[in-house]
Amino acid sequence: MHFIIRPAMPQDLIHIQKIYNHEVSQGLANWNDQPFDLEHFHNWFIQLNEQQFPLFVIEDMTQQTIAGYADYSSFRKIAGFRHTVEHSVFIDPHYARLGLGLRLLEHLIAHAKTQQLHVMVAAIDHENVGSIKLHEKLGFKHTGYLPQVGQKFNQWRDLVLMQLMLSDESNS
Repeated sequence: MHFIIRPAMPQDLIHIQKIYNHEVSQGLANWNDQPFDLEHFHNWFIQLNEQQFPLFVIEDMTQQTIAGYADYSSFRKIAGFRHTVEHSVFIDPHYARLGLGLRLLEHLIAHAKTQQLHVMVAAIDHENVGSIKLHEKLGFKHTGYLPQVGQKFNQWRDLVLMQLMLSDESNS
C-alpha cells in the first residue's frame, strides 16, 4: 500500500463523513450520538477554509480511497486563545494499526508550527489508550483529567487533556 497526505477536497467529504459516522456509531473518539449528513461536512469544510484551518486526508493510492483525515481549529473562540488549537485525527477502521494516525498527526504538528501557533491540545476519551500513547510518543504532556464530563453509549465518560508546546516562546 502507498499512502499520501494532501489537503482535503470537496469530493473527499463523503469519505470523511463515512469515517466520522462510523466512529459516532461504534467508537469513543468522539462523543456525538447522532450521525452527521453530508451538508454538515460541507459547511464544516467551508468554515475551516474561511478560518484558514487545515483539513488533511491520507489517501490509499492503491485503492484510491481515503484512509483517514485530520484537522485542527480554534481551541476556544476567545481572542486570547488564538495561538492555541485543538486537533482531531480519524482513521477508517480498515486501516487501523498501520501508523496512519501517527503520520497524520506529525503532518498536523508540522503545519501548525509553520503557522506560528503556540499550543496544540488533544481531548481524548480516557479509555482510548492507543491515542493517549500516540500523543505521548509525539511529546504531548498530560495536562488535565475531567471525570464524567460527557456521555456516550449511556455511560459517563472521562476526558484526558494533553498538550504539545509548538513554539519555544514562554513568559520567562
